[in-house]
Amino acid sequence: MVPFAVAGLVAWAVAGLVLLIFFRGWLIEHGHQDWLWTCLAGFLWGFPGLAVMMRHDANRRRRRAGR
Repeated sequence: MVPFAVAGLVAWAVAGLVLLIFFRGWLIEHGHQDWLWTCLAGFLWGFPGLAVMMRHDANRRRRRAGR
């Protein structure tokens, strides 16, 4: 599950950087600056998700080792 959480983090970071670098002017002109905040929120919320997935994978390995 960890690769999915990392992929989500990377996707939000890339989306935010692309918007910031290439489309910032367009976003400001059309009042869509909240898209940048959405990317930031998705990136930051990815860290608790990553922690949950790491714990999930550790518990799964522990359960499989006990069989």
